Amino acid sequence: MTEGPDAWRLYRGTDEVRGAVLPPAPPWRRFTRDTDARPAPTYRIGPQEADVVNAALHLRRPLLVTGRPGTGKSSLAASVARELGLGPVLGWPVNSRTALQDGLYRYDAVGRLRDTGRAREVGAPEPDMGSYIRLGPLGTALATGRPGRPRVLLVDELDKGDIDLPNDLLVVFEEGEFEIPELSRLPDDSPDVDVMLTGTRERHRVHQGLIRCQEFPMTILTSNGERDFPPAFLRRCLRLDLPEPTEERLREIVSAHLGEDGLRAAEDLIETFLSRRDTDRAALATDQLLNAVHLRISGVDLDRDDLLAAVLRPLEDAETGLA
Repeated sequence: MTEGPDAWRLYRGTDEVRGAVLPPAPPWRRFTRDTDARPAPTYRIGPQEADVVNAALHLRRPLLVTGRPGTGKSSLAASVARELGLGPVLGWPVNSRTALQDGLYRYDAVGRLRDTGRAREVGAPEPDMGSYIRLGPLGTALATGRPGRPRVLLVDELDKGDIDLPNDLLVVFEEGEFEIPELSRLPDDSPDVDVMLTGTRERHRVHQGLIRCQEFPMTILTSNGERDFPPAFLRRCLRLDLPEPTEERLREIVSAHLGEDGLRAAEDLIETFLSRRDTDRAALATDQLLNAVHLRISGVDLDRDDLLAAVLRPLEDAETGLA
């Protein structure tokens, strides 16, 4: 790599073929094969907000988390799971087409019909039905939680889902069980079927088509406040509104991610971030600040070519209001 002030420019846009090895990625953008490695303590939450999380844990109630983009709503689930040792977070991202069925289970009827026909053609045994049923994130959370060791389920951006989805979730959240009709209709001589779990090759044995939890999952539902939820749904949730980080909290976050060197390099960037966020009312996310600090300690000159303006660009256009 070329030394000097332009060394950070890996890509020049000149079509000149050059060999280059990229520098290390930011800590929050790295992968590790060591599944037992303990991640660095990078998430920060205030004591009042932590108390609401604890209340939800004790009550086994869903936690509805609201706040502006970048306040750490989705990261909260990973923080709870990591600190309490509750295993990987079961993530369920919601969009306008999401239905309750997507979170419970999927049945590949077409695949089973095709493979059954092929097996009959060659005189082979019919394939196991459980190989065509995979529990979704919610189904897996209900099936695999153990007394005192619930799974952590993140239902991300619930307000983007179908208007009926919150009410559909109520029954499952209250009863902690659901039926898989394709299995409950099987003959009495084959009441148990091993179905697949989401995100793993492990299986779970289902008796007579019924999934019944031993422990309600720690469910964290995030919302950007794009619409209101039914009162019946809100009554069954604890609600947590995450505020935007203060200057002190921002310093803690930068230090946790990038160390003391990163914090020393971030002084003017934190001031700029707070000025744009609080004075200009620009919609900025905390990870945008982290991006700027990482670029600076990597040798990038943020004062050139309006690069800082690009990194700290508001999430919403001031004139159109569009993200």
